[in-house]
Amino acid sequence: MILPIVAYGDPVLKKKAKEITQDYPKLDELIANMYETMYGAYGVGLAAPQVGLAIRLFLVDTSPFAEDENLSDDERAQLKRFKKTFINPVILEEEGDEWAFNEGCLSIPDVREDVFRQPNIKIQYQDEAFNTFVEEYDGLIARVIQHEYDHVEGVLFTDKLSSFKKRLLKGKLQNISKGKIRADYKMRFPAMSRKR
Repeated sequence: MILPIVAYGDPVLKKKAKEITQDYPKLDELIANMYETMYGAYGVGLAAPQVGLAIRLFLVDTSPFAEDENLSDDERAQLKRFKKTFINPVILEEEGDEWAFNEGCLSIPDVREDVFRQPNIKIQYQDEAFNTFVEEYDGLIARVIQHEYDHVEGVLFTDKLSSFKKRLLKGKLQNISKGKIRADYKMRFPAMSRKR
């Protein structure tokens, strides 16, 4: 089932999400719905706060990036294969020289900006069976993980922009929070926009 994606301005996007346990109600169904929602919106990642749940869960599928002809065959193969669910994630390390990449977010449609992030990460997380892993990632995979991880920390990519960029985007972001936006997927806008 496709879930509505929560729009910029909803308080759930600014909350630090809570850990969950194996007995979280209907977790398998939620994960399946989140994948369906992400694919329906042509996303490469989706975090639980984006569907209105302040829990530490996100998923990533980088296969759309594999179509970039500027990448090596090895990088494309790696991106094409990478699909993973992260439960209760904790980034343990971020290393390397920051690099810029143009990011967008399903909760902030039609806004894309360069965001600087470190290229190498070490992350601890649990899979759907609650097995614990510690893994290292780099490049685009690391970046998508960092973006989704920010969501469970209550951080949006727009929070990482300069104050000048934020001022330039202020009107656009207000319009999104008021529901004055068209997206190609189902969205849920903050309560204030429903009172109109």
